[in-house]
Amino acid sequence: IAREPLNPVDQWRAIERLVALGWTEEAIGIALALPVRQIKKLRVLANVLPAMLDHMAKGDMPGEQQLRAIAAANLDEQRDVWKAQKPKKGDPQVSWWSVANALSKKRMYARDASFGDDLAQAYGISWVEDLFAPADEDSRYTTNVEGFLGAQQEWMTIHLPKRGVITDVNNWGQVVLPPKAERVHGKPGKRDRTAMYLDREGKVQSVHFRLPEPKKAKGADDAEGGDDTIVMAKPRPDVTRNGVEMIGDFRTDALHEALARAPIEDDTLMALLVLALAGRNISVQSGASDDVYGLARMERHAVGLVGKDGKLTFDRDTLRVAARSALIDVLSARENRTNSGIVARFAGDAIGADGFLPTMGTEEFLSCLSRQALERSCKDTSVLPRARVKDTRAALVQHFGERRFVHPSAVFAPTAAEVATWRSKSIVVADEDADATAHDPDIGPGDAEALDDVDLDAIDEAYRVAAE
Repeated sequence: IAREPLNPVDQWRAIERLVALGWTEEAIGIALALPVRQIKKLRVLANVLPAMLDHMAKGDMPGEQQLRAIAAANLDEQRDVWKAQKPKKGDPQVSWWSVANALSKKRMYARDASFGDDLAQAYGISWVEDLFAPADEDSRYTTNVEGFLGAQQEWMTIHLPKRGVITDVNNWGQVVLPPKAERVHGKPGKRDRTAMYLDREGKVQSVHFRLPEPKKAKGADDAEGGDDTIVMAKPRPDVTRNGVEMIGDFRTDALHEALARAPIEDDTLMALLVLALAGRNISVQSGASDDVYGLARMERHAVGLVGKDGKLTFDRDTLRVAARSALIDVLSARENRTNSGIVARFAGDAIGADGFLPTMGTEEFLSCLSRQALERSCKDTSVLPRARVKDTRAALVQHFGERRFVHPSAVFAPTAAEVATWRSKSIVVADEDADATAHDPDIGPGDAEALDDVDLDAIDEAYRVAAE
């Protein structure tokens, strides 16, 4: 092993076999001619998903920075990312950068901490040594970002000097000073103040600033002391950013569960669809305006359905108007970026929109038809095809001058071939499911066979019954 250029995964497996036999890391390092720090670094591979290790053993190894990010994540997170990033049949190379980027967590280093062990224990901070960092520096870190920043904030509050202030940084990482304050870059004077803040790396920084002298009223005592008002620090929010994100996950899961199982009236369901179209995560390129690059303001349709107390409050007429207006903004059959596709034709066929099509027996439209199409348009009319196309077209324009003409290609109802193509593209292909289950370590052969027997119609019926 000491002489053969082995893959790091094979080295790690050899090390683990010696550890299982009771060898110490020092003894393993002597036997394999490896530094003890390298032994510790290779043992980090024990935190890597076995499926990833098998692929690494083939020679496709990530870089040290990428391996550090992968090993720091738990196995469940690694398994989810590996499902999306694992190599395909045509491309056996793994994008380790994408894997590490999906698993990377922000690290706060102990060398940047101003607080001591007492505050670290109070905020639940446990330090982990980064074995991939140089050996001559303090590489301890934590991924508990909220706890780290909270401990730093409390340390600043405890050590805040007299007449000091705790402030923040702006979007460019620059300290935000009180209004009209002038920063002091040299030696601070007796009347200058100190501003403490956390930079983008979480380090405690301090700057000095000077406030303008307050104007004194006439007759005021010149010997009277200046303004000693202390700028109060901004209090920490009740719920941290991490807590807000957790609340968002809880709300989303509960909302989806309620939508699947809770009883919902038809009017409420229609109102919810209008609200969903007005969501911040929805952008609609509307065909209802001339600006094809603009986005529809769907909120104006939903605002009439919600009362001042935030509850759904509407009558049926208001609901109908809101639903119709929202559908007008969303559905489009124009041949530009607002096109909704075949679903707009399904909708038009369902509500009889063919009856609202304008007459197409005009010179402008008929000039877009070929000779064969023009001659087919003469069917069921008294017009006979002429030798010249322009004569046939002029005769049709005269014939349809008093009648309504709709070309067969303009009707909303799609052909059977178009419907079949749309359905084949929209449903989940069975082969793709089989391929996904074949590579899923959580699904065994028996489970994969059971998935083929799933009755999707029965599942839909079960959801329908539960909703009722």
